[in-house]
Amino acid sequence: MYPEHTGHAPAVRAPEVHYPAPITPAAPYAAPLVPVQPHGMPAVASVVLPDGRVVTGYAIEPAKPEPVAAKPAVSRAAVNVALGGVGFLAVCGGLLLLTTFIAALTALVTQLIVLAAVIFGGWIAVQVFSAGRNGAGTTVNIRKAVFKRNHFHG
Repeated sequence: MYPEHTGHAPAVRAPEVHYPAPITPAAPYAAPLVPVQPHGMPAVASVVLPDGRVVTGYAIEPAKPEPVAAKPAVSRAAVNVALGGVGFLAVCGGLLLLTTFIAALTALVTQLIVLAAVIFGGWIAVQVFSAGRNGAGTTVNIRKAVFKRNHFHG
């Protein structure tokens, strides 16, 4: 398919540039609209390669590299770790406050129960120890009692 290498340098030819010629319609009617390239037609160039092959094509501008975005001073992973740590500290603080509140509430309930027991115990003690002093209490000694027709006879 390709010419064999003959041992001598191939003939160097000057590149040929072809400019396409527009086709004029021979018919009296208008030809359909053909899209036109924005800046005219580029030049067609032929290049002879060192092995003797000829390559023909349109000349194109070389691709310009994309501008490199500036790298941030801190990586995203470091920012994510820091934000995670801040969130964890916020949660821990809230949990600490919650446990403190629960402990305070437990202490309050315990103190109320102790206060109620002291007040109730004091009231019972007053009732027991004051019964013999003011005579308001009732003392009943029953040795041989006779109940007849729902009446007590002593």
